[in-house]
Amino acid sequence: MSGLDDKISRRAMLQRSSLGFGAVAIDALFGRGRPPRRARARNVIFCYMSGGVSHVDSFDPKPKLRELHGQSMPVAVERTQFNNNGKVMASPFTFKQRGQSGLWVSSMFPEIATVADELSVIRSMTSPFSEHAQGNFLMHTGFPFIGHPSAGAWIHYGLGSENQNLPGFVVLQSGGAVAPHGGVGLFSSGFLPAHHQGSVLVADKDPAVRNIEPSLGPVAQRRHLDLIRDLDDRFASDRGDRQLEAAIRNYEVASRMQAAVPELCDMSDEPESVRTLYGMDDPEPSKAAYARQCLLARRLVERGVRFIELSCITKNIGAGGAANPWDQHSDLERGHKAMAWQVDQPIAALIKDLKRRGMLDETLVVWAGEFGRTPFSQGSNGRDHNPFGFSVFFAGGGCRAGHAYGATDELGYRAEDNVCDVYDMWATVLHLMGLDHEALTYRYGGRDVRLTDVHGDVIEGVVG
Repeated sequence: MSGLDDKISRRAMLQRSSLGFGAVAIDALFGRGRPPRRARARNVIFCYMSGGVSHVDSFDPKPKLRELHGQSMPVAVERTQFNNNGKVMASPFTFKQRGQSGLWVSSMFPEIATVADELSVIRSMTSPFSEHAQGNFLMHTGFPFIGHPSAGAWIHYGLGSENQNLPGFVVLQSGGAVAPHGGVGLFSSGFLPAHHQGSVLVADKDPAVRNIEPSLGPVAQRRHLDLIRDLDDRFASDRGDRQLEAAIRNYEVASRMQAAVPELCDMSDEPESVRTLYGMDDPEPSKAAYARQCLLARRLVERGVRFIELSCITKNIGAGGAANPWDQHSDLERGHKAMAWQVDQPIAALIKDLKRRGMLDETLVVWAGEFGRTPFSQGSNGRDHNPFGFSVFFAGGGCRAGHAYGATDELGYRAEDNVCDVYDMWATVLHLMGLDHEALTYRYGGRDVRLTDVHGDVIEGVVG
């Protein structure tokens, strides 16, 4: 520099320093992401059951419903989403204790029942919202409206990625699946830098990620990218804009993805036994499509991707709407059976495959929807939304296996023992990932914001 009066941007100053921007970035990363204790998990696979799975038909057996079937509810009933409330409705599915743990699992999930000894079922989850979009935003971001970072973005922000050729937060779709109500804002980076947002990968399309197909040959493309990087760096050095820096980083990742994504999605190296395990060649297209997501999730974990979310499918199975396929307000038995057929074998296979490869201990599988369903009917044979008590489960990643935590009342209507909420769930996930949910913050709007807002406690009862 020629003198003290010369102006230099923050970025230019860092570039001219000994280790430059990278050193500061690494220091910041380890400063905010250093685990307060040993991390049990390195990766998360989020199996999101959009629409609301009925807990009293899946993981929370209620014999009282069969005893009172067809009678009026013996307790006061809150208004429901559609307020077309019927009588007490027994589950059309049967429950059995499974595995050495004796965990109760319904006949709706015969394959997941075979991995019951790996599950930690939370039967006392609650939500303050009974509408899909608000429930989805809360479950993903800790807030019931758009604009906040998704849990996957927070985890990527806190821990970074172990693979620089792929995004650290990937949302898988296939079989015509769409985002749940709330749209792609559910996977947003919110006010975090843009490179933490979820990247949607359509597992059965070519290209799997939009807008990354190379339009030039390798030599010309390299020169093209080098020129763009130089121009972007000059522009960014004058502005010192963090969002611009994140956009530059996204372009760089996209160019590396041009080689990484096709290799990821090419499953020709997977043996036939693995394809069969997951159900990839099942005659039901939705099941085969979801199986592809599950197998891709394992491959993404192998490549160091930090957070992967899977998407349910409604096409050709006659379940709920495209954005909320588990939403059976009528004919619950038929709709839930169709959705369970889609996800049951692939999710069970994912858990088995991770375990036999020695990866389950460091991979946390989270299974959840935005709420449960009522123990009484809507109309004659459906169930309305029930946010007052429902079930989610963890598998692997340091959670306590073969275990049920918390309880709803004898009707399955309200959580009454060890009541939990979404903030507790994410506090526990972060804890298992080696992060302190109270310390993982970002300065926004004049305060330090976090995934768990000002709430949340680690659910010690599900930590192994």
